[in-house]
Amino acid sequence: MKNNNTSGRYALLDELRGLDLVSMMLYHGCWDLVNLFGIQADWYYGLPGHLWQQSICWVFILLSGFCVQLGHQTLRRGAQVFGAGALVTAVTLLFMPEDRVIFGVLTLLGSAMLLTGLLEKPLLRIPPAAGFAISAVLFALTRNVSAGYLGFGSLRLWLPQTLYANYVTAYFGFYPWWFYSTDYFALLPWLFLFWAGYFLYGVVGRQRMEPLHRSVYPPLGWLGRHSLLLYLLHQPVIYGVLLVAFRVLGS
Repeated sequence: MKNNNTSGRYALLDELRGLDLVSMMLYHGCWDLVNLFGIQADWYYGLPGHLWQQSICWVFILLSGFCVQLGHQTLRRGAQVFGAGALVTAVTLLFMPEDRVIFGVLTLLGSAMLLTGLLEKPLLRIPPAAGFAISAVLFALTRNVSAGYLGFGSLRLWLPQTLYANYVTAYFGFYPWWFYSTDYFALLPWLFLFWAGYFLYGVVGRQRMEPLHRSVYPPLGWLGRHSLLLYLLHQPVIYGVLLVAFRVLGS
């Protein structure tokens, strides 16, 4: 059943974010089952699991960039999200260092928002269609920097190994062989996907976004509006539920 949204928010965008959040929670629940509870699931680390993981992060990052121009105080919001990412890193390093999160998705999104806020004036001067096309091309070209090269397919420009030196270079996308993180989203290439979403907003235009005010499933919208808090809480809750369930089943 569809309902009109009178709050001024674009309800369908909240609901899309909420749906992606549910998909991410299910994916992380599967991660716990496979890595912490020893459930055998070859598909999870095969192509199906990879496509599932990529669908989650692509939607989340692209939608985050798209929504930047719908809000205000981009720098403040970026600082909050970056701080949440730092909290995730600190907690995992303290309590589960073998599954640590360094430069995870929240760190990326916070960094992208901060950079977008700082570069807002020059970014707004770029025609949206050109900005979207350039961002998409740069995303494709930098998609494999972690593998040591720019380009795709047979078109490859190999990068000097001296770029892959330490944690600072890993933040930008050039991680050394000893670097490890269970959730890793560097500035390259993901900043360009974020900016593709940012420019996509201008391509679509606010006048064509009126249908997005209509709500399809309000509970998903609630999840989308509280995505940051739910992201911080979901893994401990999922792990706790699974731990209780396995103890009950094993007793």
